[in-house]
Amino acid sequence: MKRWVKRTLVVSGSVIAAIGLGAAVYTWHLYHSIKQTAAQIYEPIQTSAAYVSKDPEVKETRPAAAEQLIDEKHPFTVLAMGVDERGEDAGRSDTLIVMAVNPAKKSILMFNIPRDTRTEIIGHGTLDKINHAYAFGGAEMSKSTVEHFLDFPIDYYIRVNMEGFAQLIDLIGGVEVENPFAFFYEGHQFDKGPLKLNGNEALLYSRMRYDDPRGDFGRNARQREIVKQVLKNALTYNSFTQIEKLLDQLGGSVRTNITFDEMKTFIADYRTDLESIDTVEIKGSGATINRVWYYIVGNEEKERIHNLLKEQMSAGEADSKL
Repeated sequence: MKRWVKRTLVVSGSVIAAIGLGAAVYTWHLYHSIKQTAAQIYEPIQTSAAYVSKDPEVKETRPAAAEQLIDEKHPFTVLAMGVDERGEDAGRSDTLIVMAVNPAKKSILMFNIPRDTRTEIIGHGTLDKINHAYAFGGAEMSKSTVEHFLDFPIDYYIRVNMEGFAQLIDLIGGVEVENPFAFFYEGHQFDKGPLKLNGNEALLYSRMRYDDPRGDFGRNARQREIVKQVLKNALTYNSFTQIEKLLDQLGGSVRTNITFDEMKTFIADYRTDLESIDTVEIKGSGATINRVWYYIVGNEEKERIHNLLKEQMSAGEADSKL
C-alpha cells in the first residue's frame, strides 16, 4: 500500500475516533446535566397516604405500588399547576389542568378545573375557590383538594411558574394555535386564524378572558391548546444545541414529584405510544355567595367527570364518549 494511502487512512481513523470520543463525552455530560436538573426540580408531596377513592371500581385501575406506574406502563394521572409567583407572594394556581395518560389507548384525556370552582379545601377546613388551595398549602394542598373534588387519585404533579413557562416555549421553537376570533390584549393583536406564537405571546394568549364571549371557558380552551402544542413539541424535541438551555430553564421554573428514573422511562417508552389528546370541559354555573362569585359544579357533573376519568384509566382500546 502506498505511503500516502496509509497516511490518509490513519488521519481519517484518528478524526473518526476523535469525533466518536467527543460524542461520547458530550452524551455523558448531557446525561449528567439531565440528572442534575431532575434532582433540582424533584419535590415530593409530603402526604401521609395515597388518596383512596370512594368508588371501588377505581381501585382496580391502580397498581400495587406507585413505582409500578410508569415502569410497567400503567395509566397515570398528572395535575399541572400554572402558578404566578411574584416577589414574596405565595401565588395562586391560576391554571389547574388534569391529564390522564393511558399508553394502552395511546391517548391523554385533559381538562381544566375552573379556578373559581367552589369546593372544600382539604387541610384548611373551608369552602373556597379551588385555586386558593395553593396559597393556603402549596402543591400538597392543591393536589389533595383536586383529588377530593374529582374523587380520583392524582399520581403526579407538575408546578410551573408561568413566566418561566413562556421561556420554555421560546426554547422549543414556539407554538402554533388556531385562534377562533380576533382580540387585542395588553398591547398585542391576535388575529383570527392560524398563529405562530412565541413564549410571551403564548402566555398573553392563554391569559385573556374578559373579552372572550365564553369567559373562563374560552380562556381554559386556549390554555389547553397551548399545553397540547407544548406536549407535542416536547415529545418530538431533539435539538441538542438547545437542550442545556432547556435544562437550565426547567431547573428554575418547574417542580414535580416525578423521579429521574420515571422521566427516563417515560421519554424512552411512552412518547411513541401517545397519539391523541382528548379534551373535555367541566360544566357548571355562576353564583354569588357572601358577595364572592364562585363557579358551582353540581354532583351530577362531578360524577360525569369522575366516570370519564375512570373510563380513560381502564385498560384496553379507547372508547371515547366525550
